[in-house]
Amino acid sequence: MENYKHILLAVDFFGKNQVLIDKAKQLAETFEAKLSLIHVVESVPITDAGYGGDIPFDLDLMTDLTAAAKNRLLALGARLAVNDGDIWIEIGNPKTEIVRFAEENQVDLIVLGSHGRHGLALLLGSTANGVLHHAKCDVLAVRLQDE
Repeated sequence: MENYKHILLAVDFFGKNQVLIDKAKQLAETFEAKLSLIHVVESVPITDAGYGGDIPFDLDLMTDLTAAAKNRLLALGARLAVNDGDIWIEIGNPKTEIVRFAEENQVDLIVLGSHGRHGLALLLGSTANGVLHHAKCDVLAVRLQDE
């Protein structure tokens, strides 16, 4: 196993994340690695042909969602003793933003949860699957139990 130097914990705040958080903390301690946290607020374009294409999601709602996510991520960072400068909120497609962040910040391990979706959710693809197939570094997908 590689000696990881920078581990990125990607959290989505859906379901039970404690096993994921514990795993990332344990790995960071074992490898004496820097631990960064990321949450991606998904931007959802609304299409209405009457307005000529995509209409951005309500900006006030996006601001509220981003602020709430930032508060939760800062609280998690405090519990894990992660510096505020290593806590990131991004807006966009989670798969794309996690991979982009990892490449731009020399992350060598991404730790994220996998919900084990079935049916339509599986056909649409999961964040874990997208990150696994596009990341240039190692990815650990931790099985999460849905609530």
